[in-house]
This record gives sequence, structure tokens and C-alpha cells, in this order.
Amino acid sequence: MQYIKVKWIHSFPDEPVWLYSELDDNRWEVRKVYIFPDATIEYAGPNGNIGSTILGLESVPPLEEIASDYEFIAHEISIDEFETIWKKALSVNDNME
Repeated sequence: MQYIKVKWIHSFPDEPVWLYSELDDNRWEVRKVYIFPDATIEYAGPNGNIGSTILGLESVPPLEEIASDYEFIAHEISIDEFETIWKKALSVNDNME
């Protein structure tokens, strides 16, 4: 597995600014978390999704390719960092129900 965090630099209020993904060995998303400019958090995983966030329909390109676009700052992160944001997304959305 690989864990990535991407900052999307834009001015669209309805699009996420932080994108976190857990990728399998073929770079397909297993779980993901989106954080929007207003701090809304959405997620998608094997058991469903919250909001409009869904798992990708294509494998994720290498980090170098993502980072070559000036709108994106991409980093590999630890499983611990991903799990922290994943648990936060679950917690925040559980409190909304």
C-alpha cells in the first residue's frame, strides 16, 4: 500500500483542497478523504461513501506526474497520517447523522 496527500491549489469553493488516498499495489484507490475549503470532509471506501466523493475510476498516476502540474503539491505520507485523517472523516460524518 501507498498513502498520498495532495494539495490542490485552486479557487473553486465546491472542490476539495486536500486529497488523501490509500493506494493498492496497482495504484487503485482503496480509501480516500477529501477536505473542502469550508472544512467539510467527505470520504469513500470499500463500504461506501459520504457526499459526492467516490473511489477513482482509473489508477492514480505516480506522484512525480501529479506534482508536475503546478496546481498540485503531492507527497507520500505514512499509514499513521492517513489513518488519523480517515478516523477524523469517519468521526465528523458520524456526528452529522
